[in-house]
Amino acid sequence: MLKRIVILFTNYGPYHLSRLEAFYEYCESRSWEVVGIELTRSGVDYQWKTTLDRIPISIISLTKEDEFYTIRFDELVQKLYRSLSELSPDVVAISGYARPTMLAALVWTILHQKISILFSETQEKDTQRQFGLEKLKSFIVTKYNAALVGGKSHKSYLKKLGLSPENIFLGYDTVKNSVFDPIKNRQLPRPIPQNYFLSISRFIPKKNLLFLIDCYAEYRRKSNNDRAWNLVICGDGKLKDEIEQSIKRLNLEKFVRLPGFLQQSELLPYLAHANCFIHASTTEQWGLVVNEAMASGLPVLISNRCGCFEDLVIEEINGFGFDPEDRQQLISLMLRMSSEEVDLQKMGCAALKHIQNFSPDYFARGLAKAIESVAGDKLT
Repeated sequence: MLKRIVILFTNYGPYHLSRLEAFYEYCESRSWEVVGIELTRSGVDYQWKTTLDRIPISIISLTKEDEFYTIRFDELVQKLYRSLSELSPDVVAISGYARPTMLAALVWTILHQKISILFSETQEKDTQRQFGLEKLKSFIVTKYNAALVGGKSHKSYLKKLGLSPENIFLGYDTVKNSVFDPIKNRQLPRPIPQNYFLSISRFIPKKNLLFLIDCYAEYRRKSNNDRAWNLVICGDGKLKDEIEQSIKRLNLEKFVRLPGFLQQSELLPYLAHANCFIHASTTEQWGLVVNEAMASGLPVLISNRCGCFEDLVIEEINGFGFDPEDRQQLISLMLRMSSEEVDLQKMGCAALKHIQNFSPDYFARGLAKAIESVAGDKLT
């Protein structure tokens, strides 16, 4: 009988914790035990500050703060294998296959004849694909028993790589929607008095922020200055200096705000009082900030290369998509959103309603379906 499930992430941030808690509630009704393992407590791609003492699930951190950057790969794998052997799970859900440690976890499941579930949010269009590398990916992906993916484009890619479509389920990319409740959060003080477009992202090339700023400059030139909205970009990263220089060069210092990297609770006022959310990435596996914006009741302008676009954006109902290389398209949409021809409140309500389908419970049900699709007689 299936008893214990391990969920392995690089490190548990707020997104992962809300999913884990929802799955824990699902497991309780089936007498399954769920345990989390993370490679490190340190933020890797994101500098999250999360604590693990308020959740009802045991989470094992393989390395201490900052140790992840110094520990040898073989030592990290030894720690992982030791934890897996001590827990002896029936199922291991593994976050992706890009990190060698995640591949080592897959190897452990094969050697010990355990069920492996792949978490994936990779699309075929994320980058130019090479035949040899795709053959290698196909070899790896087909070693997993099942997968939980973000949306339709991610499922299509795994199918192309050879994983059976009957064993691919949706629901991976969710946030705790209730945290962003617009009615509650609009009671928070406004961060700036003006109307504004909001963008939240790391300051790295694929987020396309220089393009966004350039489009915003043209938007202001074409707008009636009394009606033009400000632009707020929350985040930080290696392009910060270049972004600041671009803002100065375009004489936008009074209109573009850079609050820096903010923890989730610090973002809430910005999300609550924005007029429209923009995500301009040239490539994006999903884009969980779009979930957050929609859960905040915001209409959205989303790059059509984002993994979430096909699943979350309903054109002219809750927002619009755009080509992240087409300046005029985005400028026109910005002008349209800040005009009176769009019912922003109606569009924001539609966004809020639609995102309720993408809750942590959706993740829990999707993961359970993935497990049940391959568990067979272990369920009884």
